[in-house]
Amino acid sequence: MQMWLIGMIAAAATLGSAMKPGGPAPDPVVRISKPFAGPKVNGGTVTMSTDMGRITLTLSDEVKDPKTPDPHWQIVDSKGRTYLLDRMTLEDDKFSKQIVLPDYVKDVAKVVIYCAWAEANLGEASF
Repeated sequence: MQMWLIGMIAAAATLGSAMKPGGPAPDPVVRISKPFAGPKVNGGTVTMSTDMGRITLTLSDEVKDPKTPDPHWQIVDSKGRTYLLDRMTLEDDKFSKQIVLPDYVKDVAKVVIYCAWAEANLGEASF
């Protein structure tokens, strides 16, 4: 039997046992992006945590409010699909540094801080 086929069978068996009810839950996966680069947001990173299929994004402390009229979370997935999500500036001008992505966003290739008012990319970070 080819070695690659043996590896595929072993991987499938491992995945199958991890997916059985009552089995241990998979550990959360954490990734940190490259630094943000853009006209308003330079430096800092975003941490992506995936736990039980839910993706949470958290900006590092180095990422500051770009002080633009309408900053939003914008996500680009691995297939190039773009999702414009929640507003980053909340009540009392608080800057939201964390978001739990909706279930229809399956993966993240890039995070963009996007000004919806000016339709402008303020800074982006890729994984």
